[in-house]
Amino acid sequence: MTATVAIGEFARLTLLSVKTLRHYHAIELLEPVAVDAGTGYRRYSVDQVEQAHLIRRLRDLDMPLPQIRTVLATTDPADRDAALREHLTRMEAELQRTRDVVASLRALLTVPAAPPKVDYRVEPAFTALTVTEKVDRSGIADWCATTFEQLYVTLLEAGITPGGVAGATYSTEFFTEDNGSVTAYVPLPPGADFVPISGLTVADFPAHRYAVTVHTGAFEDFDRTYGALGSHVAEHDTAVPDEPVRERYLVGPDRTDDPADYRTEVCWPITEGEDE
Repeated sequence: MTATVAIGEFARLTLLSVKTLRHYHAIELLEPVAVDAGTGYRRYSVDQVEQAHLIRRLRDLDMPLPQIRTVLATTDPADRDAALREHLTRMEAELQRTRDVVASLRALLTVPAAPPKVDYRVEPAFTALTVTEKVDRSGIADWCATTFEQLYVTLLEAGITPGGVAGATYSTEFFTEDNGSVTAYVPLPPGADFVPISGLTVADFPAHRYAVTVHTGAFEDFDRTYGALGSHVAEHDTAVPDEPVRERYLVGPDRTDDPADYRTEVCWPITEGEDE
């Protein structure tokens, strides 16, 4: 017969506090094998020690409790390993993001911002396959990755080669409210005969004049590029506040695995006037 121990002893066996064990019982993550009906005292089987150790390690890796519950309920080792690999991949991505933010912070504190190289041009009118949605600023990277993949796959399946550089337009509310309309687009070649599927739209973009600079590298320093270009426009031009800012992705994740090689044009809408 497998031995059982009181909750205090089980805490010593597993290095999980009594408070934590009570919480795991309450959420049905790690339930005792017996609870005394009169006293409410919990008893745990020593067979549960290994499971408790697994839970503690997964929590040390910041795995959310619902995912831990899924791992524990999985009887297929392959499915369990896949869930663990998925979480480790997310952790590695978050670690890389932390490194990038730290590098960006060091640069902000030690490297003075260089004046932006600003060009002026009128972007010609064009037609593009688009997706427009309200997006939270915190989730824009994931949204763009999913949306541009959808746009490119749709064109590929239709046998249509993109007619230019892909990009996105960002509404004023996206910046002022942390949530606003974003339109991702891939230009269509002239004369393309394409009927969009559900969720996609073929839209015409009118010609417009922009002050333009290029952001090189990952997006942790994107705010500095926006700040430099917007400041330049405020000093030398007249911005159009209700016209969306446009980004053009000259080199992005679809063309390189190294964020240091990313090149993004930021196009600030301005009124007609003399360039300074």
